[in-house]
Amino acid sequence: MTTSNAPRRQILSKQEAVDFVLAQVAPLTEMEIVLLDAALGRVLAQPLVSAINVPSWDNSAMDGYAIRHADLAAHNGQLPVAQRIPAGSIGVALEPGTAARIFTGAPIPAGADTVVVQENCERDGEWVRIPLDCKAGTNIRCIGEDVRAGAEICAAGTRLAPQHLGLAATIGAAQVTVYRRLRVAVLTTGDELAQPGEALQPGQIYNSNQFMLHGMLRAWGCEVVEIGIVADSREATVAALQRGAHTADLIIASGGVSVGEEDHLKPALEELGSLALWNINIRPGKPVAFGTIAGTPVLGTPGNPVSLFVTCCLFARPLVLRRQGISGDLAPRVLKIRAGFAWTKPDKRAEFHRARLQTGADGELEVAVFPTRSSAVVSSLTWADGLIELAPRRVIAPGEMVDFLPFADLLH
Repeated sequence: MTTSNAPRRQILSKQEAVDFVLAQVAPLTEMEIVLLDAALGRVLAQPLVSAINVPSWDNSAMDGYAIRHADLAAHNGQLPVAQRIPAGSIGVALEPGTAARIFTGAPIPAGADTVVVQENCERDGEWVRIPLDCKAGTNIRCIGEDVRAGAEICAAGTRLAPQHLGLAATIGAAQVTVYRRLRVAVLTTGDELAQPGEALQPGQIYNSNQFMLHGMLRAWGCEVVEIGIVADSREATVAALQRGAHTADLIIASGGVSVGEEDHLKPALEELGSLALWNINIRPGKPVAFGTIAGTPVLGTPGNPVSLFVTCCLFARPLVLRRQGISGDLAPRVLKIRAGFAWTKPDKRAEFHRARLQTGADGELEVAVFPTRSSAVVSSLTWADGLIELAPRRVIAPGEMVDFLPFADLLH
């Protein structure tokens, strides 16, 4: 992990903040070997290289008849069926002037150069009539057509999806080397918080942020270390941060990052380590803190649920992915979608507004926005299926193209 001697206290753009945070962290180095069936969502620490050709032999792509194409004209398309080769069996060399009944995946017998699909053939007892105009060399999957022996099929830094597991199984890999899971300590601050299931006392609200954070982190493949609700005091915040730094690879805190008398995260972070970044030119989520404690990165997010969710999508996600060892561009996919709304009172900051896709009156795809900017309306996050990114001071008329960030990508 790298550190910066000069804190970035000035207000940064979203991209400047992401770039700065990513420059401060390094991937995990600890590895482990896991069985393929337990590897979903894990990050490859070593490239996966095939020891075999796939397929390992020329095989039939269809159910049909294997022939020498040159035999058709000589026998007017009528050939005796000399053998039957189902998948999992190996035939004998094809004798000149004969055909072999063959099934999908079965090895091509020596001497054959074409497979004719069964729908185009006429079977009559032990004979088969094959069209004279069929093309030579068709319906054969050649050795190594999918994967060549010695080829790298998955690079280090790849998060393994179901299709990667299928490819690994195709080359016979029973286990893979991955980075260990990232341990993320979660703490939620506020004297007003109560846990679901408890009776609310006057002035209390339920701790939704803890469960939202847990869900996001698990969706990103992390192991969660729960620190618990932290009282609004400097001492409690310092103790919670110390515990997180000793038990986790990353700390994410919600609340306590503003400048009020009950906001203790920033001074506690400066007491224990360093505060490298604070204040980002976005709405919601301007007060975002980033620093380190004894080499452990700390991300402080706002306490309002929508602000927490948005800032975690924008900043916690790339931070987590980089620490996990995921390589390449970490930016989420951005879709250009037609606006189905008017935006006449833009903010001086870049805005990330809750949005969802819908079909317009003309049958074309467009995006709608939630009717309020309030960052306390948790139900807006289930109404939406993504965020739109609006540039500072941009006025939008219906029909203009806007940038849409799908939750399906942000939560992956």
